[in-house]
Amino acid sequence: MRTVRTRLIALAIVCFVVPAFAQSGGAQPAKDPAKPAAEPAKPTTPAAKPVEPAKPTTPTTATPTVATAAAIGKPAPDFKLKDAEGKEHKLADYKGKVVVLEWTNSECPVCGRHAKAKTAENVMANFKDKGVAWLNVDSNDGCDTKVDGIKKFCKDNGLTGAWLLDPSGATGKAYGAKTTPHMFVLDKDGKVAYMGAMDDDNDGSKGAKAKNYVKDAVDSLLKGSAVATATTEPYGCTVKYKK
Repeated sequence: MRTVRTRLIALAIVCFVVPAFAQSGGAQPAKDPAKPAAEPAKPTTPAAKPVEPAKPTTPTTATPTVATAAAIGKPAPDFKLKDAEGKEHKLADYKGKVVVLEWTNSECPVCGRHAKAKTAENVMANFKDKGVAWLNVDSNDGCDTKVDGIKKFCKDNGLTGAWLLDPSGATGKAYGAKTTPHMFVLDKDGKVAYMGAMDDDNDGSKGAKAKNYVKDAVDSLLKGSAVATATTEPYGCTVKYKK
């Protein structure tokens, strides 16, 4: 009798436990140790700061540069220079005249040859009282420290044209002067009519037979004619510009 009761109790327990176990989904499978744990969330990149708009810059005025090199038929670059005697010369002072500009150097042997031959003086003798001016321009570095030597050079050779000092080289560069001598002839309106060599006697062998381009140019301008040979290649020592 006791045995029957025991069996009944066991049967009742089975009937109660099995349904409950089924509702819970049964035994939970063990976690797979091979699978890694969930990856931690990646840190977010901070948002870039907004770029501030560029501040408008104040417009600047470019520093005016020296006029470009002289050209035939164009107005000659203006200048204001003092001569070896301290007198100031401006190109505007010679308006209405034919102007001869000779780039020169008292220490250049080619200029020395022309000075001794009185080339400038002989040319100017043809145009006395005809409104022609001859100016020497010295654009060599340190020319303003050699005034005593320049005065002696002019006196020894009987040069009468003013000797303008351009130690900065600004005027020489404005004209594009390359050699000593380098000649420029300006008409009465201040325009470049001739530029180049003094004559066709590079080595001084022709003497009085040399063709003087400057004389021919001045003569043509005074007659109201076009200059036949407006440009030639200058010869002589190079201008020693300040570096």
